[in-house]
Amino acid sequence: MTSNNRLGDIEITDPKAMRALAHPVRLAILDHLHRYGPTTATQLAPDVGATPSVTSWHLRHLASFGLVRDSEPASDRRQRRWEAVARGFRFKAPQDPADNEGRSAAQMLSQQMFLRYSDLPIRWAAEVEPELDPAWRRLAGLANTRVVISADELATVEDGIERILAPYVTRDAAKQPPDARGVRLMRYVLPEGAEEQTGQLL
Repeated sequence: MTSNNRLGDIEITDPKAMRALAHPVRLAILDHLHRYGPTTATQLAPDVGATPSVTSWHLRHLASFGLVRDSEPASDRRQRRWEAVARGFRFKAPQDPADNEGRSAAQMLSQQMFLRYSDLPIRWAAEVEPELDPAWRRLAGLANTRVVISADELATVEDGIERILAPYVTRDAAKQPPDARGVRLMRYVLPEGAEEQTGQLL
């Protein structure tokens, strides 16, 4: 696996690694490590909904696929600390239509990610948005844009978005403005089926 993209994400190509990550607890573990940094299985356990021993097993399983690794030890060296190997991760279904294993694994991981994040906007609207000050509230929300483009054009759009995001994603924490805060940008890229291309374009 590599992380040669602008955002520093690890690129998962091994179907076995995709299947390993397609699990609610493992996705929760990786989310926590991405957001809060190195921690122990015991500290992770309450947030990921598993016991410390089960969390530790999942961490070792993720490590076997190169998704997490040992971090610098804590002051108590008996406590094993873990960290994510990259800022984020990405994966794609294989281009080869005969690669059923890869396509199935990518679909499984996609479905688990959709399930994990499906209620996030609703929880944000109920719990976070009411407490935002007007400047942040004005910039928040969602957009639902439909475009009619080719696959090559969609790749160009995605590349352009990442080019804009990269300097902010990868900059050192010391260079962040004093009023900076975490912002989750969720991008659902959902090409429509062929049957939806007929009729009037909206």
